[in-house]
Amino acid sequence: MRVQFLIAGAALLTAGTAAAQSLVEIDREVFVEISQQRDGRIQRVLAPADTLESGDTVVLMLAWRTPRDRPFTISSRVPRALAFSAHGGAAPEVSVDGGRSWGKLETLRVRGRPATSADVTNIRWDVANPRAAKGRGVLTYSAVVR
Repeated sequence: MRVQFLIAGAALLTAGTAAAQSLVEIDREVFVEISQQRDGRIQRVLAPADTLESGDTVVLMLAWRTPRDRPFTISSRVPRALAFSAHGGAAPEVSVDGGRSWGKLETLRVRGRPATSADVTNIRWDVANPRAAKGRGVLTYSAVVR
């Protein structure tokens, strides 16, 4: 099964407040992780993601820029075609109910059972000072194509 992967900018990302939306610019990129053998060793490389297959691992990169030096929040819906896998760098909060409640994955429950990474529907990062004061940064997470 092949999946054509499209990112809808407004549906995928929102800044935490209306004021922040106008002051935080976000560029989104999606890469597929490919294993290649080089010099007898397996290396993982990232390639632009155009068409994906079930089971592919993708890395979503959210590069942000802002002239402000105050903390803000970036939220992202995890597309239904993807199952959240892991985050890079800054530890995010996740939601398993469409963004109504947030927390660390290990603290959340779905229908009485512990939530798993496949249950994640949304992800968000609080960008605090001094990171916000730098004016730019990159947030990443990986997912598997369902």
